[in-house]
Amino acid sequence: MTTRNAGPSPARLLAAWGVTRLALLLFVLEVFVFPGPDVTTDVSVVYRGWYEVLRTGAFPQADVTWQYPPAAALAVLSPALLPFLDYASAFFVLAFLADLAVLTLLRYAGGVRPGRSPRGAWVWVAGVPMLGPTVYARYDVMVTAVAVAALVAGARRPRVMGALTGLAALLKVWPVLLLAGAVRRRAWAAAAVTAGALCALFALTMPGAFAFLAFQRDRGTEVESLGALVLHGARWFGWDGEVLLHYGSVEFLGPYVGVVSDAALGLSAVAFGWLLLWRLSARRFGPHTLAEAAFTAVLLFTVTSRVISPQYLVWLIGLAAVCLCRRGSRMTLPAVLVLAACPVTVLEFPVWFADVVASTPLGVGLLFLRNGLLVAAALTAALRLWRSTVPGDVLAPVPGHAARTGETAASSS
Repeated sequence: MTTRNAGPSPARLLAAWGVTRLALLLFVLEVFVFPGPDVTTDVSVVYRGWYEVLRTGAFPQADVTWQYPPAAALAVLSPALLPFLDYASAFFVLAFLADLAVLTLLRYAGGVRPGRSPRGAWVWVAGVPMLGPTVYARYDVMVTAVAVAALVAGARRPRVMGALTGLAALLKVWPVLLLAGAVRRRAWAAAAVTAGALCALFALTMPGAFAFLAFQRDRGTEVESLGALVLHGARWFGWDGEVLLHYGSVEFLGPYVGVVSDAALGLSAVAFGWLLLWRLSARRFGPHTLAEAAFTAVLLFTVTSRVISPQYLVWLIGLAAVCLCRRGSRMTLPAVLVLAACPVTVLEFPVWFADVVASTPLGVGLLFLRNGLLVAAALTAALRLWRSTVPGDVLAPVPGHAARTGETAASSS
């Protein structure tokens, strides 16, 4: 028997996922050639090089391109689970399976229960392929799978949510922001214990576990970031900086780049200050708040970062999808804006990345549109999160969405 909450059939959802993901696999396996530079070299060359070092029991501490927390070693070493495949093919298959895991989690979270919606699963199915083969050529989809699992577990199992968040944060730092909307101490405690235990384990068993901190600190302004738009524009008026591969990404180098980088750090500090103010002011925590706060926090720190790589949008699609697994979510418009940014992202990288590097009107125009959509999404999400959780707002809550004032923490963490 079908219900109003069931939406399109699971078979149709799985078919759409299968067709689009088969296309991604055919591109990364080079059965078909995707326009622009080869995005798979990060796996076949960079990750494979790290793999050879990591399997000796040490981190690549002499390599400035290693800018990831220690549990990232697990993702880089994971192709060893499929010894019958070459390194790159095994990695792509594992990325494919992580993608499937996210779909399964979202289908469960948006299942046939009161207040649930299948929209979240469809956001994931539609959004990921719009980013092109880059999704399977980076380990971000694996991190996103752990982060989505944490948010799905968060409503009823705060300790599980905290443990998964601690693990995800040591895979790639951004998932620590999942805790922005957690109100139960058990979630924070489990995250701290898990992260602390993993840090101790890596520090004691593998030299160079925290060398990434210095490498990350010394990064500059990457050509796709929000701040880079200033430098792209400056090149049109004779600025004599240059674009080079630096610290593992294509960055601007030259006069005033440090000022732009410092301004980005300042904006990140402002974003953190706003999140802190929101957390101190919020009083209405509902079942939706955990995911919506996480989505908003990651959006804010993405747009203010010195680097906005294409794979960062995988995080945003995953978190937006979790939000939309609940009916009446206030994050529909920010999610749509993120989805709109995806096809623009694949055009700026890899399709016309040469134009971005050269600061042509086409390249800069694509960046301006993509980053503008992300900024609009971040500001809209922040405004809606504030209005739905902070008392005293002049706007009435959306029917069926607002949580009762004083609702117990059990429903949101």
